[in-house]
Amino acid sequence: MFQLRQSLLLFLTATIWGSGFIGQSIGMDHVSPFTFTFFRTLIGALILLPVIYLLKKQALKKHKTLKKADRRTFILGSLTCGTCLIAAESFQQFGLVYTEASKAGFITSMYIIFVPLISWCLGKRPNLLVLCATALSALGLYLLCLDDPSRLTLQTGDLLILICAVIFALHILVIAHFVEKIDGVELSCGQFAVASALGLITMLLFDQELSLERLLAAAPAILWCGIMSNGVAYTLQIVGQRGINPTIATIILSLESVMAVFFGWLILDESLSSRQYLGCAVMLCAVIIAQLNPRLFLRDRA
Repeated sequence: MFQLRQSLLLFLTATIWGSGFIGQSIGMDHVSPFTFTFFRTLIGALILLPVIYLLKKQALKKHKTLKKADRRTFILGSLTCGTCLIAAESFQQFGLVYTEASKAGFITSMYIIFVPLISWCLGKRPNLLVLCATALSALGLYLLCLDDPSRLTLQTGDLLILICAVIFALHILVIAHFVEKIDGVELSCGQFAVASALGLITMLLFDQELSLERLLAAAPAILWCGIMSNGVAYTLQIVGQRGINPTIATIILSLESVMAVFFGWLILDESLSSRQYLGCAVMLCAVIIAQLNPRLFLRDRA
C-alpha cells in the first residue's frame, strides 16, 4: 500500500509538470520568457516557505537553526542550483515560442539521457543499456523534430529545448551533490529564490514591453506554473521518492513528457504526425531503458 501511495504521488508530480508546459505556452502569448520565469520561480520560493516552516516545527528539537557550515553549503547550493534552473527554464521558455508544448515535453525528457552521459565525461562510465538508450533518443529526436528527413537540422525552438535538457541534466547532478548535505525542501526554496533574483535582472534588462495589462493576462498561467509546477510538484517529488526504488521513481517521473502531449492535445488542440508520434514512443523507450539496471536482469536469471 505504501509503494502504491508513493507511486501515485510521483505520477501526480509528472502530471503537474506535464501540464506546466501548457501554462508556459499560454503565458508566452502575453509576456516575455524572462518575465514568466521570474514570476514563476518567485512564487515557487514563496510557496515553499510555509512548507519549510512546518517541517522545521515538527523537527524543532533536532534542527533549531542551520549551522554555519550548513549555511555556507546552503548558499553555495542555492546559487549553483538556482543559476542552472533559471538558465534551463529560460531556454525552455524561449523554445516554447517556436515549438509545440507536446514536442517540448518530450525533448525536455532527454535530460534523463544526458545525466549519465555527463557523468561519463566526469569519469563514471555508463553501462551498455545507457549507450543503447542514447542511440534510441537520437533516433526519436530525429523522428520527432525533423519534419523533412532530408534536412538534418533542428528547428530553432527544438534546439533551444534541447539545450534546456542539457542544462536540466547539469541541474540534476548539482542537486544530487548538495541534497546529501542540506535539506532538500530548503534547497528547492533557495534555488527558486536565486532563480527569481536572476530572473528579475534579466526581465528588467531585456523586457521592454512589460505592462500591467500583459501581466494580468498571463497571471493564470504564471500562478499555475509557480504554485503547481514549482512549489507543489517539487515538494511532491521529494515526498514521493522516500522509500521507493530510484529506478521506478525516475520512470514514473519521465511520464511528464507523455502528459505534456496529452494536455497539448486536450487543451491546445495540438496534433502530431504519425512519424512524430513514433518519435515520441522511441524517446520514451530510451528514457526508460536509460534507467534500467542490468544487475536486475542478471539477478532474475540466477
